[in-house]
Amino acid sequence: MNRKENKPRMDIYARITEKIVADLEKGVRPWMQPWDSGNAAGRVTRPLRHNGLPYSGMNVLLLWSEAMARGYGSAMWMTFKQALELGGAVRKGETGTMVVFASRFTKTEADTSGQEQDREIPFLKAYPVFNVAQIDGLPDHYYGHAKPVSDPVERIEHADRFFANTGAIIRHGGDRAYYAPASDHIQMPPFETFRDAESYVGILSHEATHWTAAAHRVNRDLRRYAKDKSERAREELIAELGSCFLCADLGIVPELEPRPDHASYLGSWLKVLAEDKRAIFSAAAHAQRAIAFLHGLQPQADQERKAA
Repeated sequence: MNRKENKPRMDIYARITEKIVADLEKGVRPWMQPWDSGNAAGRVTRPLRHNGLPYSGMNVLLLWSEAMARGYGSAMWMTFKQALELGGAVRKGETGTMVVFASRFTKTEADTSGQEQDREIPFLKAYPVFNVAQIDGLPDHYYGHAKPVSDPVERIEHADRFFANTGAIIRHGGDRAYYAPASDHIQMPPFETFRDAESYVGILSHEATHWTAAAHRVNRDLRRYAKDKSERAREELIAELGSCFLCADLGIVPELEPRPDHASYLGSWLKVLAEDKRAIFSAAAHAQRAIAFLHGLQPQADQERKAA
Protein backbone atom coordinates (compact mmCIF):
# COMPACT_ATOMS: atom_id res chain seq x y z
CA MET A 1 0.00 0.00 0.00
CA ASN A 2 1.45 3.35 -0.94
CA ARG A 3 1.79 6.49 1.16
CA LYS A 4 -1.02 8.26 -0.67
CA GLU A 5 -3.48 5.55 0.30
CA ASN A 6 -2.37 5.69 3.93
CA LYS A 7 -2.81 9.44 4.38
CA PRO A 8 -6.64 9.67 4.44
CA ARG A 9 -6.78 6.95 7.08
CA MET A 10 -4.37 8.84 9.30
CA ASP A 11 -6.41 12.00 8.75
CA ILE A 12 -9.36 10.35 10.48
CA TYR A 13 -7.37 10.21 13.71
CA ALA A 14 -6.11 13.77 13.28
CA ARG A 15 -9.49 15.23 12.41
CA ILE A 16 -11.32 13.69 15.35
CA THR A 17 -8.53 14.41 17.82
CA GLU A 18 -8.40 18.06 16.73
CA LYS A 19 -12.13 18.41 17.42
CA ILE A 20 -11.83 16.93 20.90
CA VAL A 21 -8.77 19.06 21.67
CA ALA A 22 -10.71 22.17 20.61
CA ASP A 23 -13.47 21.28 23.10
CA LEU A 24 -11.00 20.59 25.91
CA GLU A 25 -9.24 23.88 25.28
CA LYS A 26 -12.58 25.58 25.97
CA GLY A 27 -12.84 23.65 29.23
CA VAL A 28 -15.54 21.39 27.80
CA ARG A 29 -15.40 17.63 28.32
CA PRO A 30 -17.05 16.39 25.10
CA TRP A 31 -18.12 13.10 26.66
CA MET A 32 -20.32 15.04 29.13
CA GLN A 33 -22.13 17.11 26.52
CA PRO A 34 -25.31 15.03 26.15
CA TRP A 35 -26.18 15.87 29.76
CA ASP A 36 -24.81 19.42 29.83
CA SER A 37 -27.01 20.29 26.87
CA GLY A 38 -30.19 19.35 28.67
CA ASN A 39 -30.88 16.29 26.53
CA ALA A 40 -31.50 14.20 29.63
CA ALA A 41 -35.23 14.94 29.48
CA GLY A 42 -35.72 11.53 27.88
CA ARG A 43 -34.09 8.29 28.88
CA VAL A 44 -30.33 8.63 29.26
CA THR A 45 -28.76 6.31 26.72
CA ARG A 46 -25.92 5.73 24.33
CA PRO A 47 -26.43 6.66 20.67
CA LEU A 48 -28.49 3.96 18.98
CA ARG A 49 -28.38 2.34 15.54
CA HIS A 50 -31.49 2.04 13.38
CA ASN A 51 -32.17 -1.39 14.91
CA GLY A 52 -31.93 -0.13 18.49
CA LEU A 53 -28.48 -1.55 19.19
CA PRO A 54 -26.13 0.91 20.94
CA TYR A 55 -22.96 2.29 19.40
CA SER A 56 -19.73 1.63 21.27
CA GLY A 57 -16.30 3.11 21.89
CA MET A 58 -15.22 6.13 19.88
CA ASN A 59 -18.52 6.38 18.01
CA VAL A 60 -20.33 7.11 21.28
CA LEU A 61 -18.21 10.24 21.73
CA LEU A 62 -18.59 11.33 18.11
CA LEU A 63 -22.37 11.04 18.10
CA TRP A 64 -22.91 12.48 21.58
CA SER A 65 -20.82 15.50 20.65
CA GLU A 66 -22.63 16.04 17.35
CA ALA A 67 -26.07 15.60 18.92
CA MET A 68 -25.25 18.36 21.39
CA ALA A 69 -23.75 20.67 18.76
CA ARG A 70 -26.79 20.36 16.48
CA GLY A 71 -29.43 20.12 19.19
CA TYR A 72 -30.75 16.67 18.29
CA GLY A 73 -33.12 15.23 20.86
CA SER A 74 -33.15 11.71 19.41
CA ALA A 75 -30.50 9.12 20.18
CA MET A 76 -31.08 7.18 16.94
CA TRP A 77 -28.85 7.33 13.87
CA MET A 78 -28.73 5.52 10.54
CA THR A 79 -27.03 5.55 7.16
CA PHE A 80 -28.54 7.07 4.01
CA LYS A 81 -29.26 3.58 2.67
CA GLN A 82 -30.86 2.38 5.90
CA ALA A 83 -33.18 5.40 5.86
CA LEU A 84 -34.28 4.53 2.31
CA GLU A 85 -34.85 0.89 3.24
CA LEU A 86 -37.13 2.03 6.07
CA GLY A 87 -39.15 4.22 3.71
CA GLY A 88 -37.53 7.51 4.71
CA ALA A 89 -35.34 10.05 2.96
CA VAL A 90 -32.61 12.32 4.27
CA ARG A 91 -33.67 15.92 3.70
CA LYS A 92 -31.85 17.81 0.97
CA GLY A 93 -28.94 19.82 2.31
CA GLU A 94 -28.47 17.76 5.47
CA THR A 95 -24.90 16.73 6.25
CA GLY A 96 -23.96 13.45 7.86
CA THR A 97 -21.92 12.80 10.98
CA MET A 98 -18.79 10.71 10.65
CA VAL A 99 -18.52 7.43 12.52
CA VAL A 100 -15.67 4.99 12.23
CA PHE A 101 -15.25 1.28 11.68
CA ALA A 102 -12.08 -0.52 12.68
CA SER A 103 -10.85 -3.26 10.37
CA ARG A 104 -7.66 -5.04 9.34
CA PHE A 105 -6.01 -6.15 6.14
CA THR A 106 -3.26 -8.66 5.60
CA LYS A 107 -0.06 -7.57 3.92
CA THR A 108 2.56 -10.05 2.74
CA GLU A 109 6.16 -8.87 2.90
CA ALA A 110 9.61 -10.39 3.12
CA ASP A 111 11.43 -10.52 6.45
CA THR A 112 15.19 -10.04 6.93
CA SER A 113 15.87 -13.61 5.81
CA GLY A 114 13.84 -13.21 2.62
CA GLN A 115 10.94 -15.34 3.86
CA GLU A 116 7.46 -14.05 3.12
CA GLN A 117 5.42 -13.22 6.19
CA ASP A 118 1.79 -12.15 6.52
CA ARG A 119 1.26 -9.09 8.69
CA GLU A 120 -2.11 -7.82 9.86
CA ILE A 121 -2.42 -4.04 9.64
CA PRO A 122 -5.28 -2.27 11.45
CA PHE A 123 -7.00 0.72 9.90
CA LEU A 124 -10.09 2.89 10.27
CA LYS A 125 -12.84 3.44 7.74
CA ALA A 126 -15.17 6.40 8.12
CA TYR A 127 -18.74 6.67 6.88
CA PRO A 128 -21.60 9.14 7.48
CA VAL A 129 -24.75 8.56 9.49
CA PHE A 130 -27.77 10.81 9.99
CA ASN A 131 -29.87 11.52 13.05
CA VAL A 132 -33.56 10.73 12.62
CA ALA A 133 -34.19 14.47 13.06
CA GLN A 134 -32.60 14.87 9.60
CA ILE A 135 -34.84 12.28 7.96
CA ASP A 136 -38.45 12.49 6.74
CA GLY A 137 -40.85 9.63 6.12
CA LEU A 138 -39.68 7.08 8.67
CA PRO A 139 -42.24 5.00 10.58
CA ASP A 140 -43.72 7.01 13.45
CA HIS A 141 -41.99 5.10 16.24
CA TYR A 142 -38.59 6.38 15.10
CA TYR A 143 -39.61 9.93 15.99
CA GLY A 144 -40.87 9.25 19.50
CA HIS A 145 -38.55 10.27 22.33
CA ALA A 146 -37.58 7.47 24.68
CA LYS A 147 -39.63 7.69 27.85
CA PRO A 148 -37.61 8.24 31.00
CA VAL A 149 -37.80 5.69 33.78
CA SER A 150 -40.59 7.18 35.90
CA ASP A 151 -39.17 6.19 39.28
CA PRO A 152 -35.61 7.46 39.94
CA VAL A 153 -35.38 5.08 42.91
CA GLU A 154 -35.75 2.19 40.46
CA ARG A 155 -32.70 3.41 38.53
CA ILE A 156 -30.58 3.68 41.68
CA GLU A 157 -31.64 0.24 42.92
CA HIS A 158 -30.75 -1.20 39.52
CA ALA A 159 -27.33 0.47 39.74
CA ASP A 160 -26.81 -0.89 43.27
CA ARG A 161 -27.55 -4.42 42.04
CA PHE A 162 -25.23 -3.91 39.07
CA PHE A 163 -22.24 -3.04 41.26
CA ALA A 164 -23.06 -5.75 43.80
CA ASN A 165 -23.06 -8.32 40.99
CA THR A 166 -19.51 -7.37 40.00
CA GLY A 167 -18.18 -8.76 43.28
CA ALA A 168 -15.98 -5.69 43.76
CA ILE A 169 -15.01 -4.93 47.36
CA ILE A 170 -16.40 -1.45 48.04
CA ARG A 171 -15.46 0.21 51.32
CA HIS A 172 -16.85 3.48 52.65
CA GLY A 173 -15.11 6.13 54.71
CA GLY A 174 -12.90 9.18 54.41
CA ASP A 175 -13.29 11.96 51.89
CA ARG A 176 -11.64 10.47 48.79
CA ALA A 177 -12.79 8.06 46.10
CA TYR A 178 -10.13 5.78 44.63
CA TYR A 179 -9.24 2.25 43.56
CA ALA A 180 -6.42 0.63 45.55
CA PRO A 181 -4.66 -1.97 43.35
CA ALA A 182 -2.60 -3.47 46.20
CA SER A 183 -5.68 -4.46 48.21
CA ASP A 184 -7.92 -4.62 45.12
CA HIS A 185 -10.72 -2.59 46.67
CA ILE A 186 -12.69 0.53 45.81
CA GLN A 187 -12.79 3.23 48.47
CA MET A 188 -15.78 5.59 48.46
CA PRO A 189 -16.77 8.45 50.79
CA PRO A 190 -19.95 7.71 52.80
CA PHE A 191 -23.08 7.71 50.65
CA GLU A 192 -24.67 10.54 52.63
CA THR A 193 -21.80 12.91 51.78
CA PHE A 194 -22.80 12.99 48.10
CA ARG A 195 -25.15 15.64 46.75
CA ASP A 196 -27.50 12.94 45.43
CA ALA A 197 -27.58 9.26 44.55
CA GLU A 198 -26.74 9.94 40.90
CA SER A 199 -23.50 11.66 41.93
CA TYR A 200 -22.57 8.61 44.00
CA VAL A 201 -23.21 6.26 41.08
CA GLY A 202 -21.23 8.49 38.72
CA ILE A 203 -18.14 8.43 40.95
CA LEU A 204 -18.49 4.71 41.66
CA SER A 205 -18.70 4.05 37.91
CA HIS A 206 -15.40 5.90 37.49
CA GLU A 207 -13.67 3.87 40.19
CA ALA A 208 -15.20 0.61 38.93
CA THR A 209 -13.59 1.33 35.55
CA HIS A 210 -10.22 1.57 37.33
CA TRP A 211 -11.06 -1.69 39.16
CA THR A 212 -11.33 -3.59 35.87
CA ALA A 213 -7.64 -2.92 35.17
CA ALA A 214 -6.42 -5.79 37.37
CA ALA A 215 -4.47 -8.53 35.57
CA HIS A 216 -7.19 -11.14 36.20
CA ARG A 217 -9.82 -8.82 34.71
CA VAL A 218 -9.00 -6.85 31.55
CA ASN A 219 -5.29 -6.52 32.40
CA ARG A 220 -4.69 -2.80 31.89
CA ASP A 221 -1.23 -1.95 33.19
CA LEU A 222 -1.34 0.48 36.14
CA ARG A 223 2.23 -0.01 37.35
CA ARG A 224 3.32 3.45 36.19
CA TYR A 225 0.14 5.21 37.29
CA ALA A 226 1.65 6.76 40.44
CA LYS A 227 4.99 7.68 38.84
CA ASP A 228 4.22 8.83 35.31
CA LYS A 229 1.96 11.86 34.85
CA SER A 230 1.22 10.93 31.23
CA GLU A 231 0.21 7.36 32.12
CA ARG A 232 -1.98 8.65 34.93
CA ALA A 233 -3.70 11.06 32.54
CA ARG A 234 -4.35 8.22 30.07
CA GLU A 235 -5.86 6.00 32.76
CA GLU A 236 -8.01 8.84 34.13
CA LEU A 237 -9.28 9.53 30.62
CA ILE A 238 -10.25 5.86 30.30
CA ALA A 239 -12.08 6.02 33.63
CA GLU A 240 -13.87 9.26 32.67
CA LEU A 241 -15.13 7.70 29.44
CA GLY A 242 -15.97 4.43 31.16
CA SER A 243 -18.03 6.24 33.78
CA CYS A 244 -20.04 8.05 31.10
CA PHE A 245 -20.60 4.87 29.08
CA LEU A 246 -21.75 2.95 32.15
CA CYS A 247 -23.95 5.75 33.50
CA ALA A 248 -25.68 5.90 30.11
CA ASP A 249 -26.21 2.14 30.22
CA LEU A 250 -27.67 2.43 33.74
CA GLY A 251 -29.89 5.39 32.82
CA ILE A 252 -28.08 7.66 35.28
CA VAL A 253 -26.99 11.25 34.64
CA PRO A 254 -23.35 11.26 35.81
CA GLU A 255 -21.54 13.83 37.92
CA LEU A 256 -21.43 16.91 35.69
CA GLU A 257 -18.91 18.93 37.66
CA PRO A 258 -15.33 17.64 37.44
CA ARG A 259 -13.93 16.40 40.73
CA PRO A 260 -11.25 18.71 42.18
CA ASP A 261 -8.64 15.95 41.85
CA HIS A 262 -9.58 15.44 38.19
CA ALA A 263 -9.72 19.06 37.05
CA SER A 264 -5.92 19.06 37.04
CA TYR A 265 -5.91 16.36 34.35
CA LEU A 266 -7.19 18.74 31.67
CA GLY A 267 -3.71 20.01 30.78
CA SER A 268 -2.33 16.47 30.82
CA TRP A 269 -5.07 15.24 28.50
CA LEU A 270 -4.32 18.04 26.07
CA LYS A 271 -0.64 17.12 26.14
CA VAL A 272 -1.34 13.41 25.59
CA LEU A 273 -3.71 14.10 22.69
CA ALA A 274 -1.28 16.55 21.10
CA GLU A 275 1.49 13.96 21.20
CA ASP A 276 -0.58 10.96 20.13
CA LYS A 277 -3.46 11.33 17.67
CA ARG A 278 -4.62 7.81 18.47
CA ALA A 279 -4.78 8.35 22.24
CA ILE A 280 -8.49 9.18 22.38
CA PHE A 281 -9.31 6.15 20.21
CA SER A 282 -7.25 3.94 22.51
CA ALA A 283 -8.90 5.40 25.62
CA ALA A 284 -12.39 4.87 24.19
CA ALA A 285 -11.53 1.28 23.24
CA HIS A 286 -10.14 0.55 26.72
CA ALA A 287 -13.22 2.15 28.32
CA GLN A 288 -15.53 0.07 26.14
CA ARG A 289 -13.64 -3.10 27.08
CA ALA A 290 -13.84 -2.22 30.79
CA ILE A 291 -17.58 -1.61 30.72
CA ALA A 292 -18.20 -4.75 28.64
CA PHE A 293 -16.33 -6.68 31.35
CA LEU A 294 -18.59 -5.22 34.07
CA HIS A 295 -21.68 -6.11 32.04
CA GLY A 296 -20.29 -9.61 31.61
CA LEU A 297 -20.38 -10.10 35.39
CA GLN A 298 -24.14 -9.63 35.54
CA PRO A 299 -26.37 -12.72 36.03
CA GLN A 300 -28.20 -12.14 32.73
CA ALA A 301 -24.90 -12.21 30.83
CA ASP A 302 -23.94 -15.44 32.59
CA GLN A 303 -27.26 -17.04 31.64
CA GLU A 304 -26.81 -15.97 28.02
CA ARG A 305 -23.33 -17.53 27.92
CA LYS A 306 -24.67 -20.83 29.27
CA ALA A 307 -27.54 -20.81 26.76
CA ALA A 308 -25.08 -20.31 23.92
